[in-house]
Amino acid sequence: MPYTVESGLRLSVVVPATDSPATLEACLLAIAAASDPPDEVIVVDHPVRSGPAAARNAGARAASGSVLVFVDSDVLVHRDVFSRIRAAFRAEPDLVAVFGSYDDAPAAPGAVSTFRNLLHHHVHQGAAGAATTFWAGLGAVRADEFLAVRGFDAGRFPEPSVEDVDLGLRLSARGRRIDLDPDLQGKHLKRWTFRTMVATDLLRRGMPWTGLLLQHKERALRLNIGRRQAATAVTFSGAVVAVVTGKTAVAGGLIVLFLSLNHSLYRLLLRRGGARAALAGPLLHAVHNAIALLSMPAGAVRYAFLRDGTRGRPAAMLEQLPVRRFERASVAVPTLRKAAIEPTRPGAPTG
Repeated sequence: MPYTVESGLRLSVVVPATDSPATLEACLLAIAAASDPPDEVIVVDHPVRSGPAAARNAGARAASGSVLVFVDSDVLVHRDVFSRIRAAFRAEPDLVAVFGSYDDAPAAPGAVSTFRNLLHHHVHQGAAGAATTFWAGLGAVRADEFLAVRGFDAGRFPEPSVEDVDLGLRLSARGRRIDLDPDLQGKHLKRWTFRTMVATDLLRRGMPWTGLLLQHKERALRLNIGRRQAATAVTFSGAVVAVVTGKTAVAGGLIVLFLSLNHSLYRLLLRRGGARAALAGPLLHAVHNAIALLSMPAGAVRYAFLRDGTRGRPAAMLEQLPVRRFERASVAVPTLRKAAIEPTRPGAPTG
């Protein structure tokens, strides 16, 4: 669906912040410091503990821009982010959405944080081009197309999960073009622990992703996962089967293959995180793959129980949460704190 090439795209940045993030100010300062900044910044910070899907939907409903740019509150955008987004939409009239990647210099220390953040960077850097998914940590989508699919499904995803993946799958099902631009980057500030990694990968990523796989089938299977990642999953699964069946020689060979397939990730961990991150990397990577393997049967059971007519209700597009709006002229460091909270008018159209 080609769009008219616009000389001046109006960008509305939406930042979900209902969990009172300590990183919000740094996030806003990075947005303000960017070249060619957005026309408005909308922060959704109430009600407290509303999920990011509902918060982003509320921000989108309050936005005036033709392109919505979603930025997580723990991401510091690079200076060229908004210039790149504008250039992408101007150059490609049929482009509906574009998303990027974390950079290779995560802020949080520790082996687990380094591994988890650099794993995301590594996967996205190797998956440039056409996508069937979306990433809301740093991603942009045309406002009319976003509203046409009723935004993020907060009925199905009331907590942080794969609501952005689901959005991308619904857009691509309509034949809309989505691109992954690995040069569109931001620094991730999140600190991971082993416990949060396991819980997130199982409950908020792996199991819900299995549900999307069962729902969308082959489209979900092409979630910008390259051949190397697919081979890694198959190799790891084979190694687990070999260990369980007592075929130690086969298991050993598959483990060596698993390590060799991911040598570039481990080199990245060594270069950016040092020896400790590099040594912990293969073990954490094995845990990550084990959780992915476990999440498939668990996710299939969950999906079966949720197929009751209530799953997937786009109810949150009916929600109107209070927002804070910063117009482009006031997206400057001295005035960020002066913006007034502007609750959405009662009875406003909900689409």
